[in-house]
Amino acid sequence: MSKKYPVISVTGSSGAGTSTVKKAFEHILYREKVKAEIVEGDSYHRYDRAAMKEKMGQEEAAGNPHFSHFGADANLFDKIGELFETYGRTGTGQKRYYVHNDDEAVALNKRLGCDVSSGEFTPWEDLDAGTDILFYEGLHGLVKVAAPHVDLGIGVVPIVNLEWIQKIFRDNDARGYDQEIIVDTILRRMNDYVKDITPQFGRTDINFQRVPMVDTSNPFIARDIPTADESMVVIRFAKPAKFNIDFPYLLNMLHDSFMSRRNTIVVPGGKMGLAMEVILTPIIHDLLEKSRTA
Repeated sequence: MSKKYPVISVTGSSGAGTSTVKKAFEHILYREKVKAEIVEGDSYHRYDRAAMKEKMGQEEAAGNPHFSHFGADANLFDKIGELFETYGRTGTGQKRYYVHNDDEAVALNKRLGCDVSSGEFTPWEDLDAGTDILFYEGLHGLVKVAAPHVDLGIGVVPIVNLEWIQKIFRDNDARGYDQEIIVDTILRRMNDYVKDITPQFGRTDINFQRVPMVDTSNPFIARDIPTADESMVVIRFAKPAKFNIDFPYLLNMLHDSFMSRRNTIVVPGGKMGLAMEVILTPIIHDLLEKSRTA
């Protein structure tokens, strides 16, 4: 951990709500007039799209049906830890981008002067000079090797049935996958989910967990994704005193919220973004003030 160059890490799977945290974070930084380095977790996959497909085939042929993007063998955990440690100490480090689609490829090739296609990585490059804070968003921001170098760790995770519903709908609607293929993917990832994803939420400072208020007992027959208004968000603080969390203030600011435990507040799903801004603004402000005087 570093007071001079703070590292904020948001970990959670696709569709969990990490983009909501990113948006709240961007609003805060704009108000605070802070220059941030934003790093995407997909950049730290070990294999590009074609190589990953080949590697999965090799693993399956060797009797391992569980090889997935969620696991340590498919990612560069050491590089994440190295980035966090180096940035926290010096404000420098290296990054790259994973190209998700053709539009991203065009934009990145133009901006970086490289020649990459969808499913590939851009070359490693130095971080921008003179940034005040590093913000990581992805699957593995609090793996064991990285967590000790994080100043603020945030977990964003829906209950597992809701996560499955979101994946089924996303992969079916946006990517055209059959449900059978999607279920196979869920099953393949389960071993790594238990081993490498879930433990991270025990290392966070704050967890935001979305809980639907409608029946999701069988995610494979759900007709739609529960909306924000059909959900509640459970916000758990590992050590409230660490960031001087003022629960009476939060209850006053977040209408219809309530305390479920001494370190846990529950808010309506539609107020998730507002809750993040109300909670994170003073924490980030404090981190930045300490960095400026370090």
